[in-house]
Amino acid sequence: MFSDYYGLSGNPFDKQMTDRLGFFQSHDHREMTTRLNYLKDIRGVGVFTAQPGMGKTCSFRCFLKGLNRNLYRAAYLCLSTVSITEFYRQLCGALGLEGAFSKPAMFKSIQERIYYLYKEKKQPLLLALDEAQYLNPGILRDLKMILNQDCDSVNCFSLILIGEPYLNSILEKPIHEALKQRITVHYNFEGLSSEETSAYIFQKLESVGGSRGILEDAALSATYSYSRGNPRLVDNVMTDALTIGAQNQKKSIDADVMMAAINGQALG
Repeated sequence: MFSDYYGLSGNPFDKQMTDRLGFFQSHDHREMTTRLNYLKDIRGVGVFTAQPGMGKTCSFRCFLKGLNRNLYRAAYLCLSTVSITEFYRQLCGALGLEGAFSKPAMFKSIQERIYYLYKEKKQPLLLALDEAQYLNPGILRDLKMILNQDCDSVNCFSLILIGEPYLNSILEKPIHEALKQRITVHYNFEGLSSEETSAYIFQKLESVGGSRGILEDAALSATYSYSRGNPRLVDNVMTDALTIGAQNQKKSIDADVMMAAINGQALG
């Protein structure tokens, strides 16, 4: 209901609006994009970690949109918890292969297809596994074997692991040492800075016809203190603040309104 009150064409803090309004070019987003571009060129292994809501998956989606599909083949899997066999079936599907009955047969088909894409099609694969912290340890072990081509003498594709920070602890385990040694790029999201948080909010408001005057400086400071630069938390508390502001007929969101929204988020 606050959209009409504040003269907005919609709620810019609704995640479904991101694609229409454009993605905020944060420091984290730029750093991830730079590293992904490097990975696609060297066909290495990259690990990207962040707390939930920090925008790592959105940043990767933006990267994919700009990828030249004539030069690269991309496969994105959000596996959560699946068995090793189901992982192979999903990977076969992403590569346009029929899932065979046995794991060894699928393994062979996958390696052959990856090599074909690299050598014959000149379209090396970028394989991204999201929520990688939930992967079965056997899948992480097998990924190292999939990476081996021609006795480990050539890198045929890029492997991108995206997950929460404790993925790093998982990769530190001795059983994953071989995979860890192959990691060429490692980045952990830092979150929006105080200045970026304000810019993020203003960009969203202005994209739906809002004015910067809607928010007072004290409200912006409170938003950053609460969210610590987590975009999802910013979106949630801004939606609540605008709702409370409209209900109380506030011309602008002040510190009191923002604190009411923050307290509501804490109780929720």
